[in-house]
Amino acid sequence: MRHTPDLPPLRRRRALAAGTALLGALSLSAVATGSADAAGSDQHVLVVGIDGLRYDKIAPADAPNLDAMIANGYSARTTLYANPFAPTLSGPGWATNLTGVWPDKHQVKSNSWGTSSTITSYPDFLTRLEQANPSLTTFAAASWNPIVDGSAGPPLITSKVDTVRAESEDDAKAASDTANQITSAAPNASFLHLDEVDEAGHASGGASQAYLDAVHDADARLGQVLRAVQARPSSERWKVIVTADHGHTDVGGHGGSTPVERGSFILETGPGIGRQTPAIAPKNVDIAAEVLSTFGVPLPAVLDGRPLATRSADPFDAMVGSLQARQDETGVPADVKGWTHSMPSGWSVDNTGMGTGGVTEWRGWALTTDDFWTRAAPDQGREGNVRERGVFAVADSDEWADKSFTGTFSSRIVSPAYDVSGRTRATVSFWNHYRRSGNQTAQVQVSVDGGAWTTAATYAADVVAQRSSVAVTLPAGAKTLRVRWALTNADNDWFWAIDEPSVS
Repeated sequence: MRHTPDLPPLRRRRALAAGTALLGALSLSAVATGSADAAGSDQHVLVVGIDGLRYDKIAPADAPNLDAMIANGYSARTTLYANPFAPTLSGPGWATNLTGVWPDKHQVKSNSWGTSSTITSYPDFLTRLEQANPSLTTFAAASWNPIVDGSAGPPLITSKVDTVRAESEDDAKAASDTANQITSAAPNASFLHLDEVDEAGHASGGASQAYLDAVHDADARLGQVLRAVQARPSSERWKVIVTADHGHTDVGGHGGSTPVERGSFILETGPGIGRQTPAIAPKNVDIAAEVLSTFGVPLPAVLDGRPLATRSADPFDAMVGSLQARQDETGVPADVKGWTHSMPSGWSVDNTGMGTGGVTEWRGWALTTDDFWTRAAPDQGREGNVRERGVFAVADSDEWADKSFTGTFSSRIVSPAYDVSGRTRATVSFWNHYRRSGNQTAQVQVSVDGGAWTTAATYAADVVAQRSSVAVTLPAGAKTLRVRWALTNADNDWFWAIDEPSVS
């Protein structure tokens, strides 16, 4: 049977109502157990991974269960990396979703990672639950066998998980086995992987009717599993998360840096989770952190993710409402808002010595987002800036020089005054993504009590998605410390991006 993307309005409303009713029943049964121990046997989490699913293809497909999750729960688009950090393939994608760390840690960089990865040092969230609390029960069913069977390298989900099933690209069996396991044993934490959407993308393209049909079928399998959850006793608390490992191009395929290939999403429903789309999008590494925190497991310091409800403490994120659409960057779609020269309270930009002209968006330090910045100049290493979230600060002489200019790029972003009273030392910390070229100079400079600026750190080599810390010795009686990040003497060179700055 073929499924048309434009359902008759009445049929679509009925389909959405059916999915909404199912999700509503799950939420009501969960809320009824408000006194249950969230870390105990009554807590359950189901993570469903739909391989190659594009978020923008859910609405045009006949997908009432996914529609209902979006309409009634937490929903957010997310973005992944691209080469040379890692290609947008299933191996890196599922390793990232399951472990909660980025590919520069787990080193799964292809669909056949062999012994070249470090995946055994970064267990999946099911294995971490087993290690933290062996009394919890765990289950995994994967339609793409390498996730669990070791055929492409060390399995992404280990044998420490109570029940693991390699389903050999049989989505119907994977969903049925998962539904049966939930019915008979109700594992505390489960992972289900479905593969047919990715197969349809490869065979027919992400813009095809066959792809929409595959989305419909995956949604039906999701509904099968959700009905098994709904039939469980009302004393159980169930959280459901749905995500993807990458997207697909319209003509089919992935692995590159286009927005549709790098695109993913996180959907979540469960106790106390109402309809919301966060202004600051999560990252795929947050899935593992969300699962572990649901069971009260302390998050290992090595994790790159954070629970989905974590509030941002980043001053730059406060400017998300000030982001503008393109001005000179005509390669960015007109509906993508993602840059501003406005700064948070207490912050400023010093453009002393800044050249004239150039691309407006990047004339001195600017605030931007991953979506806007990477669309402006793909395949130049910006996609590797995976640890900077939401709104971050960028000095980009390379993009600034794409329009007629004179002089060089010289700009400094300046922090408010931090209170350092009674201290003899301070540490300046920030996420750092820097690419060096030519004669540009990148320095962290500090000023104590409004005095002269001195250099605390200089970067002479590339820094890729790292947390940098700069130690500062304070004179006796120091009261305040200001910090500035200076990219100077850049002549069509590269860029510097910083995020979540702090002084401690």
